[in-house]
Amino acid sequence: MVNSLVEVHALVVDRGRRRVLHGLDFTIGHGSVTGLLGPSGCGKSTLMRSLVGVQQLTSGRVTVAGSDAGSSELRSRVGYVTQAASVYDDLTVRENLTFFARVLGADSAAVADAIATVDLADHADQVVGRLSGGQRSRASLAVALLNTPELLVLDEPTVGLDPVLRRDLWALFHRLADQGAAVFVSSHVMDEADRCDRLLLMREGRIIADGTPQEIREKTRTDDIESAFLALVDADRSGEGSTS
Repeated sequence: MVNSLVEVHALVVDRGRRRVLHGLDFTIGHGSVTGLLGPSGCGKSTLMRSLVGVQQLTSGRVTVAGSDAGSSELRSRVGYVTQAASVYDDLTVRENLTFFARVLGADSAAVADAIATVDLADHADQVVGRLSGGQRSRASLAVALLNTPELLVLDEPTVGLDPVLRRDLWALFHRLADQGAAVFVSSHVMDEADRCDRLLLMREGRIIADGTPQEIREKTRTDDIESAFLALVDADRSGEGSTS
């Protein structure tokens, strides 16, 4: 891909004697929402940790904007939201954002902007520990948005959320992409597939399909992504290969 923001080449990750990622190759461009879908335990979190540079690689290379993932020059250009909320429960939303803004070297004006972006203005002075799970997740997302990152990596951000909040978060992801960010979102919920501009379907540490939801459905001659995933698994088992 020309002008790609992220380039992953021959990425291999081992943990002990087990190979978690098997020679992955793909790129990610600006201005789109890329979904990483696959069952729990297939390597999604390991891949996302590799993108932000906190995972030791066995071999291969991951670069963001031409620099190796995890390089110091990328700290203000990459935002990462883990499955567990990464904010302090005994501080308010605003206090959390103010603290992290100082740590990250973000402008003080970014605090109010990030709070507004995740729609927490009415809860800015509430202690995080008293917020709902969805609100705590949004507070963590606000921290990741403080430096207006070019790459936003989100590890299953909608798990356990109600349908309305899930819808609102996906709308936010697309607004961020429309502003030029590359948004990379993992999920094991197949019905979220059509909310993505592009999909990477993953199984047992391998990418078995890469394309738009429509392209993947058409290539597998199925009506939904769950059926497409099962068709790809069957094809993989029988040695027919993937659609990527």
